[in-house]
Amino acid sequence: MRSMRWIQTVDNQILGFIQNHIRCRFLDRVMPVLTSLGNGGAIWLIITAVWLARAGTRRMGFLLLAVLLVCVAVGNFGIKLVAARKRPCHTDTEFELLINRPSDFSFPSCHTMSSFGAAGVIVSIYPLWGIAALALAAVIGFSRLYLYVHYPSDVVAGLVLGLLAAGFIVYFV
Repeated sequence: MRSMRWIQTVDNQILGFIQNHIRCRFLDRVMPVLTSLGNGGAIWLIITAVWLARAGTRRMGFLLLAVLLVCVAVGNFGIKLVAARKRPCHTDTEFELLINRPSDFSFPSCHTMSSFGAAGVIVSIYPLWGIAALALAAVIGFSRLYLYVHYPSDVVAGLVLGLLAAGFIVYFV
């Protein structure tokens, strides 16, 4: 139990640092746009659809689809419901959000999980494209902290689970 309090304390300190030292008008405009790329896995589903449509990349499209389905099943319909962790914007309701207040639970960050799951698959097959995908996944994950809708431990868990899902899909499929 003491370790959970320590994690919560570190989470709050990191969120406080972001809000007090990184937040600015420019990022206030950019971060909602960047986070929207991960809404429902949107950017990754677009890439999946493009690759499924082309004969030369169809296998990659199926791998991406598989990892996204695993991430949704494990994250949204599994861990989130069991952990039932409130989001920072639910515990501190006075904080002005730049996006609509999410209604589901916080742990893990499924934006981050699906992003790193997709990026993990991409980097395993197309390393150069994978670097760009990993960078985009990292920015999407950070946007969740900046926008005050996830704790850092939610994002780290999403990153780890997404990469594990990618490894599982690439290895077994």
